[in-house]
Amino acid sequence: MKDALVIIPTYNERENIEAMVRKVMSLSHPFDLLIIDDGSPDGTSDIVRSLQQEYPNRLHLETRSGKLGLGTAYIHGFKYALRHKYEYIFEMDADFSHNPDDLIRLYNACALEGYDMSIGSRYIQGVNVVNWPMNRVLMSYFASHYVRLITGMPIQDTTAGFKCYKRKVLETIQLNNIRFVGYAFQIEMKFLTYKYGFKIKEVPIIFTDRTKGVSKMSSGIFKEAVLGVLKMKVNSFFRHFDRYEV
Repeated sequence: MKDALVIIPTYNERENIEAMVRKVMSLSHPFDLLIIDDGSPDGTSDIVRSLQQEYPNRLHLETRSGKLGLGTAYIHGFKYALRHKYEYIFEMDADFSHNPDDLIRLYNACALEGYDMSIGSRYIQGVNVVNWPMNRVLMSYFASHYVRLITGMPIQDTTAGFKCYKRKVLETIQLNNIRFVGYAFQIEMKFLTYKYGFKIKEVPIIFTDRTKGVSKMSSGIFKEAVLGVLKMKVNSFFRHFDRYEV
């Protein structure tokens, strides 16, 4: 059984990817790293390939032909992690909005404290967001409030994309049935983890908006989340969430 794999989807992240790889590789815990690049025309994958020579057994690359959605990138990565028998699987962004140093804290919450999912939370201790315009802060904050209201999840940052899963969570969730491909994917994964009765901890982080590259956020992403959450909740009434421990 391998220990920890960090999954980072990329599209046109050549300005950030080398620094991110080197930072993750320098952490005190030996995380492996999987980059899933959706055919970036700026050569992101070429940079990763050149770095693989320095980190031949820890840096991995999967390339896909075109932008296929954030959710499908992570599902691709989760299946890779399960095939290669990793025990702790992480999601994070390539643009340093998530501080790689916080990987250690997310890891400890699952590996040492016994939680099944740990979430890098912007809202568990107030609002910890840097460099976002106020309208985006309010949209994100109230989106999380809306999701909590509809789903009943006791999670402050329901749309967070910085997470650690224990292997058994991803083995239990039926990955082929995940519906969302945009940022609502993050909500769906938390909702299923919650419904299956896994233990979840929010770890406070400071989220800093990217300083290099271009954001992939759009109004359509929030529309998917608002409408999709209602349908997700309704559908949950018609399925069972039985978990069988081995």
